[in-house]
Amino acid sequence: MVKPDAVERGLIGDIIQRLESKQLRVVAADLRTIDPITAERHYAEHVGKPFYQPLVNFITSGPTLLLIVEGPEETWKVVRTLMGATDPKDAAPGTIRGDLATKTRENLIHGSDSPESVEREIAIFFPHLA
Repeated sequence: MVKPDAVERGLIGDIIQRLESKQLRVVAADLRTIDPITAERHYAEHVGKPFYQPLVNFITSGPTLLLIVEGPEETWKVVRTLMGATDPKDAAPGTIRGDLATKTRENLIHGSDSPESVEREIAIFFPHLA
C-alpha cells in the first residue's frame, strides 16, 4: 500500500521502481481513497489503542495506491525489508522509509507482516482476487 502521503508527494513511481528492482512484479493495482469502514477493517487489531483513530483518519485522507506484488519465496518479507522500520528515524538508509519518510504515522508505505496478513489484506482490498 502506497499511503496518501506518498501519493501526495509524487513518490508512487519511486516506490514501485524499488519493488521492481528487487524482482517483484505488480500483479494488481488500484488507486482509490479508502473509505472509513474498509480502513477500520484493515486496522482492526489496533482498536482501542491511542493511535487507532489517527491511523484511520490518515489512511482515508486521500488517494492510496493498493498493490499486490509477487516475487520469490516469502515476498512479504522482501517487501518489509525494502520498506524499513516503521519509525523513519530507525529505518536504514537505502530503505523506502529510511530515504523518503519523515513521520512515523505518515510513513509512506504499508506491507503485510505475515502470510496470514497477506491473505486477510487481499480479501479486504481485492475481494474479487481472494
